[in-house]
Amino acid sequence: MSSGVPPYVRLANEIAAQFAHRAPAEAATAIANHMRVTWDPRMKSALIEYARSGGPDLAPAAAQAAHHLQAGS
Repeated sequence: MSSGVPPYVRLANEIAAQFAHRAPAEAATAIANHMRVTWDPRMKSALIEYARSGGPDLAPAAAQAAHHLQAGS
């Protein structure tokens, strides 16, 4: 059974949960760094586009990480 949430969103949220013990800004940076190193460019692009379109299912830290990826920071 599918929840309708894209796999890259589910994964981004799972990663964000692993960084929940950090301050939000620090977590977003760490998540973005992890994604830069480990994610396929297509996944990163899809996440950025999803966040850009409102990203209703993204955890806040995952959404901020997508913005970091987009900005290249």
